[in-house]
Amino acid sequence: MSVEQVTAKEQVVFDANQILGILPHRYPFLLIDKIIEFEDDQRVVAIKVVSANEPFFQGHFPGRPVMPGVLVLEAMAQTGAVLAYKSVDGVVPGKTVFIVGATDVKWKKMVVPGDILKIELRSIKKRRPLWLMEAIATVSGRVVSTAKLSAMEAD
Repeated sequence: MSVEQVTAKEQVVFDANQILGILPHRYPFLLIDKIIEFEDDQRVVAIKVVSANEPFFQGHFPGRPVMPGVLVLEAMAQTGAVLAYKSVDGVVPGKTVFIVGATDVKWKKMVVPGDILKIELRSIKKRRPLWLMEAIATVSGRVVSTAKLSAMEAD
């Protein structure tokens, strides 16, 4: 499937400017570009277009650029934060969501310049202030990483 076919099927729920209004992250640490699916309190799907111009590629690795796995994990956490902030019964105003745990993290394939990283995150359980979520990241339909994340609302 070509990039054009993938892009043509996507509905943008939150674009890059709207994400800047949702998350506190900024360049160079904002790691999602748009939200293409959103089910209140249940599920969210984000897209990260991985550009050769990403600052981390200079040192990871010279001559063989690979997106660091921990940044794929961070992109998953940011996707979860969008779900937490934008759900009707979401984060209490004035609070910030912080990742407090990651389990069963697996990196299965490398993410390289030119890849379109698709991150799907599902809410497993919410018991305020704790959120438990499950994430899967794919490139061209192939799983590159999976994880279970815990996040907490804090002042």
